[in-house]
Amino acid sequence: MKVLVVGSGGREHALVWKLAQSPELTELHCAPGNPGIARDASCHPVRGEDADGLLDLARALDVDLVVVGPETPLVAGVADALRHNGVAVFGPGAAAARIEGSKSFAKDVLRTAGVPTAQTLAIAQPPCVVKADGLAAGKGVFVCRTQAELDAALPAVTAIGRGFVVEELLEGSEVSILALCDGSNAIPLPAAKDFKRAFDGDEGPNTGGMGSYSPVPGIDHEQLVEQIHRPVLAELSRRGAPFTGVLFAGLMLTADGPRVLEFNCRFGDPEAQSILPRLESDILGAFAAAATGDASDVELREAADAAVTIVVAAANYPAGGDAGTPIDGIAEAEELGALVFHAGTAQRDERILTNGGRILCVTATGDTVTAARDRAYAAADQISFPGVRYRRDIAAEAALV
Repeated sequence: MKVLVVGSGGREHALVWKLAQSPELTELHCAPGNPGIARDASCHPVRGEDADGLLDLARALDVDLVVVGPETPLVAGVADALRHNGVAVFGPGAAAARIEGSKSFAKDVLRTAGVPTAQTLAIAQPPCVVKADGLAAGKGVFVCRTQAELDAALPAVTAIGRGFVVEELLEGSEVSILALCDGSNAIPLPAAKDFKRAFDGDEGPNTGGMGSYSPVPGIDHEQLVEQIHRPVLAELSRRGAPFTGVLFAGLMLTADGPRVLEFNCRFGDPEAQSILPRLESDILGAFAAAATGDASDVELREAADAAVTIVVAAANYPAGGDAGTPIDGIAEAEELGALVFHAGTAQRDERILTNGGRILCVTATGDTVTAARDRAYAAADQISFPGVRYRRDIAAEAALV
């Protein structure tokens, strides 16, 4: 099969890396890609939001399947533009992608489907959570335990635009539960946990994600998919918006049971970087089956090992990024057995340079979370550029289990 992956981040690098292992693959392309992706796929300078450009590219390459990685093209309807012109796509259309694109829409779907979620509040007063109603690259959620935090959150979320919602502040442990969907069936993927805050101890502003690990001890992801994903999938289908792709539920495990914090319409980033290395199955066959509307025979086998991902970021991320700075140590990290997924990089001649906020994702596997964590940090310590930083407590709690 000829495959085109859409996107340019660490998640897309992980997807390309995994797809490249498929015995069914004959050609692998990416638009626009990045220097790491270019090691496994032919990259093309077409933006992910450029539906017409992607359609022209898919036709010129005669691809059998397009895999859309990021949320922005999905919410904008890129998958619809491709499907309506006869191109098979793994990724939801705009109507189904609203599950991520609109918090208010997601709340309405959850209420109708009878799935527990955080209560919406009519008045913003602490403690509460303020969320941007549209896409915000993981940076549109503000946890407000004090009036000062709320006073800072309201102008910040207003500046993002498209309104906001206010929810009760839930307490518990967060977990990411993903399922591969074909419009009616939901096949569980391994559970993962990500770390959204910028600094150790879950301090600082929310980011797109500073690290992740999988599996999550004590989580029955099969039961959670039955309880959360399948009712939502049925409700979206009832509304004429069948969901094809990866449906991602961010859950809070409270004393009263799981509550949905948010839905995403794609693989998480950096969850994908920890989940995909743990899959023993051929994901190309699984993606193709879902794209054609019948994944009922798909089995996603989960390896017994664990994976930990460390996000290597620029000094002032998430407020800003870094561009044009040479990066050292990638080869040394890979020599230690780690996977180094490129998230925000560029290339000039033979040099890899910074080109974003989250620069690299360093993933390692091991028999236990502790072993994977030790290997991931040993590899991340090889990476260097001025201002390089990463959290030092990713998966620390799981390593104690």
